[in-house]
Amino acid sequence: MKKFKEFLSAGHFPTLLSSFLYFDFSFMVWMLLAALGVFLAEEFKLSPAQKGLMVSIPLLGGTLLRIPMGLLSDRFGSRKVALIGMLVTMVPLVLGWQFGNSMTEVYAIGLLLGVAGSSFAVALPLASRSYPAKYQGLVMGIAGAGNSGSVFATLFAPDIARSFGWHAAFGLALIPMSLVFIFFFFFAKEDEIKPSGKTILEYLAPIKSGDALVFSFLYSITFGGFVGLASFLPMFYYDQYGADKVTTGLYTTYCIIGASMVRPFGGYLSDRFGGASVLIVVLIAASLILFGISTLPALGVILPLFVLLMLCLGLGNGSVFQLVPSRFKKDIGIITGFVGAFGGFGGFLVPNLLGSLKSAWGTYAAGFTALAFIVLVAAAVLYGTNFYVWSKSPDEADLGMESA
Repeated sequence: MKKFKEFLSAGHFPTLLSSFLYFDFSFMVWMLLAALGVFLAEEFKLSPAQKGLMVSIPLLGGTLLRIPMGLLSDRFGSRKVALIGMLVTMVPLVLGWQFGNSMTEVYAIGLLLGVAGSSFAVALPLASRSYPAKYQGLVMGIAGAGNSGSVFATLFAPDIARSFGWHAAFGLALIPMSLVFIFFFFFAKEDEIKPSGKTILEYLAPIKSGDALVFSFLYSITFGGFVGLASFLPMFYYDQYGADKVTTGLYTTYCIIGASMVRPFGGYLSDRFGGASVLIVVLIAASLILFGISTLPALGVILPLFVLLMLCLGLGNGSVFQLVPSRFKKDIGIITGFVGAFGGFGGFLVPNLLGSLKSAWGTYAAGFTALAFIVLVAAAVLYGTNFYVWSKSPDEADLGMESA
C-alpha cells in the first residue's frame, strides 16, 4: 500500500486515468466493426476474404493516422490533440448510426474509425510524461491497458445488434465517448513540452533508428496479433464452429479480457527482469500455442488456447513499451506513433492473412500455421538483437537489458 501511495504521488494520477479512459473507449469504438462483423457479413453475404478485409479496414485507418497523431502530440501537446481526436471519432459513429447501407459506405466508416485507433499515439505519451522514468513500465502498462475497450465492444455490441440492429450499436457508443470527453477535458493536465522549432523531417528523424525498426516489428507481432485476432475471432467462431452471432462475441470476450488486463503486469515484469528477456519467453510461448491452434481442435480445447495466446500477446505489449520510453525520452510521441502504426499494420494483415488463406486452402489451419512461424521469427530476431547488438551498446541500461 505504501508503494502504491508513493506511485500515486510521484506523478499526476488524474492525467494517467484520463489517458487510460481516452484510449479505452477509443479502442472500444475502433473495434466496433469487428464486433459487429458477423451481422454485416450475413447482411452483405461476404466471402471469407471479404470478411477479413472488412474487419481490418479500421486497423488500416489507425495505422495511417498514428504517426501524424504522434507528431501532432509532440508538437502541440497531447491534451489538445486528444480532445480534437475524440470529437472527430464521433463522426464515424454518427455515420454508422444513420448510414452504412452499402459495403462502400461500411468501408468508409471503417476507415474513419481509424481515428479512434490512433488514440494510442496520443494517450501513451501523455501518460508517460505525467510520471518519472522509474515508473515508466507500470505507467505505460496502465495507459496501454486501454486496449481492454475491445471487451466492451465484443461483450455488448452483438447483443445490441440482435435487439435493435447493428446501426444502433454505433449510435449508443456516442454516449460513453461523450462522457469520456467531458472527464478528460476537466481532469487531464497538458504535458510539459517546449516548442523546439524542429522541422517535420527533424521530428521524423528518430524513426530512422535501428531500435525503432526492431520495436516496430516486435509490436506488429504482439499488438498486431492481439488486435488482429480480436477483430477476426467472431468470424472464426461463426464459420468454424457454427456459434451464433451473439455467442461469437462472448467467446471473443473470454479470449481477450485477460490479455487486456495483463499489459501493466507485462510492464512490471519488464521493469524487474528486463524487457527483452520477458519478451523472448512470451514470443516463444505464443508461437507454440499457435501451432496448437493450427490443428483446429474442438471448441473446448481451442478456447483456452486462445486465452493463453492472448495473455502472451498482452504481456508482450507491456514489454515492448517498457523499452520504448527509456530509449526515446524526448521523442516519445513520434516513436509511439511509429511503433504503434506498425502494430496497427500487423493487425491489418492478420485478418486478411487468415481470410485469404481460408479462401485459397479451404481451412484456417494454414493461416494459423503461418502466424506461428512468423512469431517464431520475431523471437529469433529479438534474441539476436539483444545478445549481439544491445548487449554491446552503451545504451544497454536504458533498454532494460540488465537481466537479459
